[in-house]
Amino acid sequence: MKGFVVEKLEDKKFTSSIKEIDIPEIGENEVLIKASYSSLNYKDALSSIGNPGVTRNFPHVTGIDVAGEIEQTNSQEFNKGDKVVVTGYDLGMNTDGGHQEYVKVPASWVIKIPNGLDEKEIMTFGTAGLTAALSVNELEENNISSGKVLVTGATGGVGSIAVSILAKLGYQVVTVTGKKDKIDFLKSLGASEVILRDEFDISNKKPLLSETYDAVIDTVGGDFLAHSLKLIRHSGVATCCGLTSSFELNTNVFPFILRGVRLIGIDSVEIPKEKKEKIWNKVSSDYKIKIIDNLVTEISLNNIKEAYDIILSSKSTGRYLVKI
Repeated sequence: MKGFVVEKLEDKKFTSSIKEIDIPEIGENEVLIKASYSSLNYKDALSSIGNPGVTRNFPHVTGIDVAGEIEQTNSQEFNKGDKVVVTGYDLGMNTDGGHQEYVKVPASWVIKIPNGLDEKEIMTFGTAGLTAALSVNELEENNISSGKVLVTGATGGVGSIAVSILAKLGYQVVTVTGKKDKIDFLKSLGASEVILRDEFDISNKKPLLSETYDAVIDTVGGDFLAHSLKLIRHSGVATCCGLTSSFELNTNVFPFILRGVRLIGIDSVEIPKEKKEKIWNKVSSDYKIKIIDNLVTEISLNNIKEAYDIILSSKSTGRYLVKI
C-alpha cells in the first residue's frame, strides 16, 4: 500500500515521501481500517520534521486522525464494513497514522461514526474540529450559553471551526488574526468583528482591563491568552488548547480572584472514549455547520509535503482534508 513516510537520515535530519509499504497485520483486540480520509494538523507537521516532542520512532507514517471502514477485526465490538473514526491517543505520534491506505489500531481507540455524518464530513472536522467542539462544549457546561466570545488564531483549523460553531449557536463572535487578507473569510464564517494581531495590545502591562468578553477560546497560548484573560467579564471562561505563539503563560491572579474567571484546558487526545462519543454526536447535530466547504482544502497524499510547509510557516487557512 501507499503511505506518507518520514525517515530519519541522521541526527536532526529527516526526509519524507510517498512510499510503498506493507499492509500491517492485526493482533488481538485490534482492527484494520481501510482509510477514506485523514486530515492535516499542526502536530502532524511537527512530526514530519522529526520534532522529538511528537515522534521519536522512525520510519513513521504521519496522521493523527483517520476515518474509513473496518477491513479486518479481532474485536467483538466492530464488524467488517463499519464506518469508523479514530482521533487522538498515540495515532500519528509513535504509532503509524492516518496517511496510509490501511491503518492498524487498538479497537479501544475506535468510534463508530454517528448518524448524520459520513467519513468525509467527520474528517473535515477531524482532531481540530473535535478540539473546537470540546471548547464550545465547555462554554455551555459552564453556563456561557450566549454572549460575546473572543477566538484567537481564528484562521487556523481549530479557530475557524470554533468560529463557525459559535456563530451557528448564536454567540457574538470576535476574532483575532494576523492575516489582514482573511477578514472577509472570517466574516463569512460568522465573525461579527475581526481584530488584527497588531491591534490586540498584548504588551499592555495592566493586570486587568475592561470587561469585554463573556468567554475566550484560545488556540495560540502565550501573551495572547494572558492578554485575553484580562478582558473576560465576571464569571467568564477561557479555554486553552494551543501553543503556536508560546507554551509559556505570564499572567497574574487578578482575573481569577477578582472576577472569578475560569481557565479550562482542552485535551482531545486522552479524554475518555465516552466523552469523545458525546462530542461527535454533538458535531453530527447541534454543532454541525452548513458552511463547512468554506473551511476545507482537499488534497491527496501527494500534496501533503507541500501543505506541511504552509502549516509550519503559519500561512494556512482553515482545514486540509486528505483523500486517501
